[in-house]
Order: sequence, then C-alpha cells, then structure tokens
Amino acid sequence: MITTHLVRHFHKHLANQALVLVIKDLPFDAHPPPTSPSPPSWTNDAVTEVLHSISRYTLQSPRSIGRQSGFRHRTPLRQRNLNLEHHKFCNNILVLGPAAHRDPYKSHLGPLKALEFFRWVEVRYAFAHTEATCRELACLLARANTVKLLWNFLKQCPHVTTATVTCVIKVLGEQGLAGEALLTFHRMKQFRCKADTHSYNALIHALCRVGNFTKARFLLQQMELPGFRCPPDTFTYTILISSFCRHGRLTGCRKATRHRIYEAARLFRLMLFKGLVPDVVTYNALIDGCCKTLRLERALELLNDMKTRGVVPNRVTYDSFIRYYSAVNEIDKGVEMLREMQRLGHGVPGSSSYTPIIHALCEAGRVLEAWGFLVELVDGGFVPREYTYGLVCDALRAAGEGGLSLEDDGVHKRIKDSLWNRYRQMMKVKHVMTRKGYPEMEERE
Repeated sequence: MITTHLVRHFHKHLANQALVLVIKDLPFDAHPPPTSPSPPSWTNDAVTEVLHSISRYTLQSPRSIGRQSGFRHRTPLRQRNLNLEHHKFCNNILVLGPAAHRDPYKSHLGPLKALEFFRWVEVRYAFAHTEATCRELACLLARANTVKLLWNFLKQCPHVTTATVTCVIKVLGEQGLAGEALLTFHRMKQFRCKADTHSYNALIHALCRVGNFTKARFLLQQMELPGFRCPPDTFTYTILISSFCRHGRLTGCRKATRHRIYEAARLFRLMLFKGLVPDVVTYNALIDGCCKTLRLERALELLNDMKTRGVVPNRVTYDSFIRYYSAVNEIDKGVEMLREMQRLGHGVPGSSSYTPIIHALCEAGRVLEAWGFLVELVDGGFVPREYTYGLVCDALRAAGEGGLSLEDDGVHKRIKDSLWNRYRQMMKVKHVMTRKGYPEMEERE
C-alpha cells in the first residue's frame, strides 16, 4: 500500500515537472537533468498522467472549476461548426456553446505540446507506447477539436484499437461534434479497426445528443438486420429511449412531444419482443418521460411492471413521481411516494427527493411541514441548497412562525456550517487551480 502511494506520488511529480514546461512553452529538453544518475523511469501510468495533466490545464474551462461532482441533467447540445467558430474567434465575434469559455491560446497550445511530449519521451528514453497512452493522446486531440490532426495521428499510430476509436467517438459526442464522430466511425477501416456494438452505441449516443434522431434510427435499423455482426443490446435501446424522452418536451410542440414519447414506448415494446431484459435505467427514462408529459397512469403501470420483472426501483424512479406530484399540487401523494421508498428500502432519499416537496409545501402555505422536511433532510446527512433554505426561512417569517423556527438553533447552525463548508471547498479548488496556472482566476477574484 505504501509502495503504491509512493509510485503514484512520483508519477504526479513527473507530471508537474512536464506541466511547468507546457505552461512556459519550453522544449522538454530544457528541463534540468535529474540529480540521480539514473534517468526517470517513464511508465504507462506516468505518461498517461502527464497527458491527462496537459488536457486538464489547457482544455478545462475556468467556468467548470469547483463544479459539483453529482449528476445533473445537461441541456442538449447542438451540432457545432468548427470553421464558423474559428471565423468568429478571428473577427472578435461572440461565440456561444462549449467553446465560449475556452482560451484559444491554451486550446492551440495543448495538442502541440502533447504531441511534442509524446514523441520526446519515445525518442529520448526509448519508451514504447501502448494502447493506453495512444488512447489518452487521441482523447486529448478530440477534446481540443483538432479533428484533422486526430485523424492523422490515428492513421499513423500502430496501437489503435476499436476501444480507442470508441473512446474518441464518445469524446467527440460530448463536445457536440456528432458529424465528426460519424466521420471517425466511417474511417475505422483506415485505422485498421472493426466496429462493434459499443462503437455503434457511442455513435448513436453522440447523434442523439445533438438531436439527430434520423441517422440514429438508421444505425439502429442497420444493427437489427438479420445476421448483422453487431446486434443491438439493452444499452442501445436505452440510449434511444432516454433521448426521446429527454428531448420530448424541448420542441415546444405537443404533437412532437407525443410522437417522441410514443416512439420511446414503441422501442420499449420492440426491446421486449426481441427478448432483451430492460434494466432500471431503461425504466427510469421511460417513467420520467411519462411523468413529464402528465401520463401518470402509464408511469404507474411501468412501476408495477418493474416490480413484476424483478427490477428493483431506485431513488431516481421515485424522484420522477415526487416531482410530478409536487408540480400538480398533490403533495400528500408525493410524500407517500417518499415514505414508500424509505419503507421498502429502494433507496435513500436525498436533496433531489426532499427539495420538490419542500418547495411545493412553501407555495401551498404549509410552512411548518416544509420546515419539518428540511430538518429531516439535514438529519439524513444531506446539505440543502441555499435557495431552498432561504425559501423556508422567508416563508416562516412571512407566516409569523419565525420565532418557532429560531428555537432550534442547532439545525440553523448545522445548515449554515454545511453551506459554508461547501463554499469553502469550492474556493479551495479554485485556489489550487489558480496556483497550477490559471491566472484568469486571480483576475476574476
């Protein structure tokens, strides 16, 4: 255990030394020679750590520093046009989207220094690159949106595998470059790779993120052909079902919303017909889509079907019903769902479970019950949002119950201390990132 910690610390030390040269834009041979007679032992983990550090420094937006690590629903992306973004940067025109908060100089510096380090460690120390190091560099080039440089590297690298190209497609999809992900998929033969089910799933997910359901359905139909070597699995249908349900209400058209929810239900029935077993993620996506489109009876049928098939619901399942009941002002049924989740042991209710109930109770004027649920949330070890805490306190004062709430000073102290610790932790992360080369953070502070 101690040896593993020392090796990890040594890899981190090598990554910090290389990152200093990247920040100063110096050649890697300019680093002073080591004090020990033996050269530094470059391993796969050390090279991967250096490439990951370069990616984190040059490509991470300062806006994302100190973000919460929990899962949050993201807004759907749009297909990006790299040529148009470059034209806007050159003419000082406002750029929106994922590239809006990125430093152009660092985004240009990152892939160049990464390629320089990749070749330097191979020539200087005779390091034999493996599939892991090539994959890390390919993902870095994909995050930097240097698509042509990425394709040239994949064609020349002898260690490219199907898993590497699949990771690249996934990264391009996360960046909103679904068109480039599709071109990378079609170039797999040039990279001496064969597509598998995971590659198709990554590409379908990338297309669904930008709302290109036509090509996503075409790929699914291709996978469903008799004798096709990459048949669809449960994850393939889950991607499409969750995407149809998530994008269903974003069109602003009731007819389009109903059509997409119907398409998700059709894929669910087709999935059952093919003998595939849906998991809890599939059910959660369809239940959430039904609740958001006010189809409660169908959502309850799916919940009963989950229990019949032996699929155990989790907190996400019950949160969909709690949000629905809180939105339609049926708070007691939402509380009943919360208690059922606790009674059956299907999950531990957290902030996402209590917050809709607390907000609905405050709007309905039941402030004492809202305060009770807030205390229960804190007793469970969770930290409420600052807005939720302020809403309950304001509602208590408006109802003339401020003195009653102030009697429990211990709860107020715990909530304020927890909020302050969260804020202090976020500022600590920003301070660490500032010391590692984010001067714009110092200017903002």
